[in-house]
Amino acid sequence: MAIRPVPKHKNPKPNSQNLIQKIYKNPKIPFAFALLLADALLTALIIAYVPYTKIDWDAYMSQVNGFIEGERDYSNLKGDTGPLVYPAGFLYIYTAIQYVTGGQVYPAQILFGFLYIVNLGIVLFIYVKTDVLPWWALALLSLSKRLHSIFVLRLFNDCFAMTLFHASLVPLLYQKWHLSLVIFSAAVSVKMNVLLYAPPLLLLMLKAMDIIGVITALSGAALVQIVLGLPFLWSYPIEYLSKAFNLGRVFIHFWSVNFKFVPEPIFVSKEFALILLAAHLGGLMIFAHYRWCKQEGGLVSFFRSRFLQMQLKASITSSFPLNKSYKSSSGLKLLKSEHIVTTMFTGNFIGIVCARSLHYQFYSWYFCSLPYLLWRTHFPNIVRLLLFAGVEISHPEYPYETDNHSRKEGQMKPQSIHLV
Repeated sequence: MAIRPVPKHKNPKPNSQNLIQKIYKNPKIPFAFALLLADALLTALIIAYVPYTKIDWDAYMSQVNGFIEGERDYSNLKGDTGPLVYPAGFLYIYTAIQYVTGGQVYPAQILFGFLYIVNLGIVLFIYVKTDVLPWWALALLSLSKRLHSIFVLRLFNDCFAMTLFHASLVPLLYQKWHLSLVIFSAAVSVKMNVLLYAPPLLLLMLKAMDIIGVITALSGAALVQIVLGLPFLWSYPIEYLSKAFNLGRVFIHFWSVNFKFVPEPIFVSKEFALILLAAHLGGLMIFAHYRWCKQEGGLVSFFRSRFLQMQLKASITSSFPLNKSYKSSSGLKLLKSEHIVTTMFTGNFIGIVCARSLHYQFYSWYFCSLPYLLWRTHFPNIVRLLLFAGVEISHPEYPYETDNHSRKEGQMKPQSIHLV
């Protein structure tokens, strides 16, 4: 009778112990989820107990009502803050919001609360993916009184534009350039400030794709604008393009946050606008040459190498038209996630610094990039935290509540971005 050997039982580590070890090694993911839950509770409390401030909501609803009633002439779509100056994506989003909320503020605040959490979740994903900040520094993304106010107490369209932009960064991290450009174009259709990200995005595309890939991606983005604007382009194309994509508007000096110290005659002058435009373009060129294309030997060397690659590909294709091995590699190289996000955030921040006028809600354009940019510097943590707090504190309260006279006189803020 054979005796069966007694099986040796392995003693694997308990699953709970493995989970604890993983959390200890990388606490960012569980901390990010905890942060989302905590901020969701905080946002709910803000909606419930902090008074809503009426600023642009009525104007948005008036513009939407004109669209719903069949008006397609952009020059006739107006609200109490003036004519509509946002592209068509804005109208579609706020039409949907009016349908869902009945035009009431409180349900709209709840909707914007969900939007805030979605935006925070996307940004946290980007931060965890790039792994630039320590886990505890992720909490900075939830510590802005201003950003909570912009989302759930003011209901600005900047919130949708920036959420869509942050969503476009996610496929970018996975080299899904065409999908990213479609979402990016949708963000532009809500508000044009997203175009501040266009120069660094184009540079990254030239790095990662051949010229055919760049052209098709840009064509997809253009197609989004055409489809969204078609009802207005078909009926009143000049009015739509001149109102929705007006890059030459001059902001009223009173509403400026950043250049209010500049005398008003200088502030509204074309010379001042040109100086800021030159500073903006110069800053982009300097960073592109010395930072973003550093590995390629500078901006000139990068474009020279790209031109030579295009010539080489054209010659190979013409000599061997059936050879698909070279043509199959449309992507030139894979870009690191850190490089993509650093380039995009830095390019936008250069535009913010050189913007002629920043308003209260424009803080949402760059707040989510501040912790990332601070941790890309070599400053000690205490300096980083002080700079972060300084930006938050120095961004003033919205002046509507403190200057009723200006409102009566009709000095309402223009509703567009001047890119310089």
